[in-house]
Amino acid sequence: MTSHEAPSPVEPSTGVGGDDGSVRDTVVAAADRLFYERGIQQVGMDELRAAAGVSLKRLYAEFEGKDAIVLAVLRRRHAMWVRGIDAAVEQHPGGREKLLGIFDFLATWFATDDFRGCAFINAFGELGGTSERVAQAAREHKQSFQAYVDGLVAEIGAPETLARQLVLLAEGAQTTSAITGDPTAARHAREAAEVLISAATAQS
Repeated sequence: MTSHEAPSPVEPSTGVGGDDGSVRDTVVAAADRLFYERGIQQVGMDELRAAAGVSLKRLYAEFEGKDAIVLAVLRRRHAMWVRGIDAAVEQHPGGREKLLGIFDFLATWFATDDFRGCAFINAFGELGGTSERVAQAAREHKQSFQAYVDGLVAEIGAPETLARQLVLLAEGAQTTSAITGDPTAARHAREAAEVLISAATAQS
């Protein structure tokens, strides 16, 4: 069985002066919400401190700086993505249906009120040109998804090119839905995926 479990795209950050996981989790959850809603560069550390309910001293004891918080948020988002995709895919017994389950997951996600696109694409757009660690986190997240789809495609004996095509559909649907605000991008991508899967399995 193909597993989407993959190494985190960023190494866990270590607190400079504390190891209280609950405080770190609270800060990361607050940062995730604020960064995703408004953008990373629009949120200052003082605002983040207030949203998390911690002092600046404690915030900097847990994280060496804003980049460390961004990376922790991306690690959290990667885990959320893995859990969501795995849950949707494992509802289906067959390989073809598992591949289409990816797009069912996207459809559910796109329809949520707080959908703002892919957090990794958003972070790369803001910081990818100035932070190599953020850029690498985004690359590794995308590579992880590609490897996962590669495995599902291999299970049905289809050509490797199908996996590349399906990932492009999924990535494009995320961007399109975020920009247009139209959740039906997932349905259209799913319909295109069905055509591609049928064509690829007919040739194999």
